[in-house]
Amino acid sequence: MMKTTITISANTRDQIKEFRNKGETYNDILTRILNSAKERQLQELLMDEKDTLTIAEARAKLNRK
Repeated sequence: MMKTTITISANTRDQIKEFRNKGETYNDILTRILNSAKERQLQELLMDEKDTLTIAEARAKLNRK
């Protein structure tokens, strides 16, 4: 694994530490947070009701064709 150094404020570092489980590295913490964020985004996308039809609306639309 290639290592990279990033500059963050002490406040951001302290906030990241709040998510730390015993024995975790910063990489572990950030990876877990990012995975959680991706899952939340996917869930929001899948649960978005914009541009959706109810089953009854879809059946009515099919019957009009």
